[in-house]
Amino acid sequence: MLCAQINAEKESLKFNINNEGTHYFQATFLNQTWIRYNQSNPGTLVEGLAQKETFDIGLRRTRMQLFGQITDKAFIYFQFGQNNFNPQFNIGSNRKLAAFFHDALCEFKVSKGNQLKLGGGLTIANGLSRFSQPSIGTIMTLDVPVGLQTTVDQTDEFSRKLSLYARGQVGKLDYRLVLSDPFPIASNGQALPTLSTNANFAQLGHHKQVQGYFIWQFLEQEGHNAPYMTGTYLGKKKVFNIAMGGIFQKNAMWRRTSANDTAYQDMTHFAIESFLDMPLNKEKGTAISAYAGYINTNFGTKYLRYNGIMNPANGTSLSAQNSIAGQGPTYGNAVPMFGTGTTIYTQLGYLLPSKLLGGHGQLMPYVTATFARYDRLNGLNTNTFDAGINWFLSGHRSKITLDLQNRPTYEISNSRILAGERKNSLTLQYQIFI
Repeated sequence: MLCAQINAEKESLKFNINNEGTHYFQATFLNQTWIRYNQSNPGTLVEGLAQKETFDIGLRRTRMQLFGQITDKAFIYFQFGQNNFNPQFNIGSNRKLAAFFHDALCEFKVSKGNQLKLGGGLTIANGLSRFSQPSIGTIMTLDVPVGLQTTVDQTDEFSRKLSLYARGQVGKLDYRLVLSDPFPIASNGQALPTLSTNANFAQLGHHKQVQGYFIWQFLEQEGHNAPYMTGTYLGKKKVFNIAMGGIFQKNAMWRRTSANDTAYQDMTHFAIESFLDMPLNKEKGTAISAYAGYINTNFGTKYLRYNGIMNPANGTSLSAQNSIAGQGPTYGNAVPMFGTGTTIYTQLGYLLPSKLLGGHGQLMPYVTATFARYDRLNGLNTNTFDAGINWFLSGHRSKITLDLQNRPTYEISNSRILAGERKNSLTLQYQIFI
């Protein structure tokens, strides 16, 4: 996830197993602290009281990694930590039950180089998109587009699944093929939705999930240590890729038909994307990072799920008749993030000259845009925009990010879904990663 793609051996917590240093074991630690102001969605309650706006402090991610190349062929990787720990966080009214293993995998290198690696365990190795398996410590923006982690916390463990995979690099082709054994929806710790005419994850039956992701690397090859994919190299690499990926699971969804029967539906996702990350002027230290992707997600008939990143609220005053019949809470900072439909996601960042701050770090402004259209919203767009700036005090190891987000809300009037007032949030993040 984090340091696997960063060449920083001189500063790493690394223990060499052999004299050459080709066999090693390494530890990394990451903490992302958020301070956030948010304009609340309609009907938002915080501990039973209506709140038009909120201010909260939280830990977006707290992680540690343990990994190493134990022999020429054997690689092991663990990640442990927690996410979204703010005042509203609790598991069964117990705020202390939070941390868990994100990853625990074993990998065997079949070929002499990176042409073929076989792995298995709890892993984020994934199909669909580079942002379905992002290196969190190296992302350019405040956060990743979580909507591209399509089953997050539904039939996976924060986007990780028990999987077998093959991955490698053959010439300019970087590939990964994954067979996953999803968790049942009943074990996700949330109330199970009732069977309705809108599709939801099926509560009967179990099928494996097939995933694939293929990258054509026109310029330099990206790192291939762990399965995670780097957010930005800050001008240290010259990368231009075009990629495509997909996910398929038979009978993953179910719904009630007009004849009051139960119909099962397959889950099928597809994406095509392009990623550019390269220096512009090495003497000045400037660089560009850009991404554009088209994602088609099919969860079955009119599936829709809201999600609020580290939601600052915990309730709503709206009745069922005044709420959109989807999954997930609509209060706080939630937006429709997952659904049957299409999404275009793009981001652009520019690393400013290194001398601009007189040796006190480097600035990188960025913008992102999500243009989504979900069937359940009857043609209304779900467009979300972010603009922010990173202050890299010491690269990704110590950085401050300020982000302004503008997002949509929706309301029900005479049984019709209408676009509501747009809302904003302002977040300050400090990340330390070693």
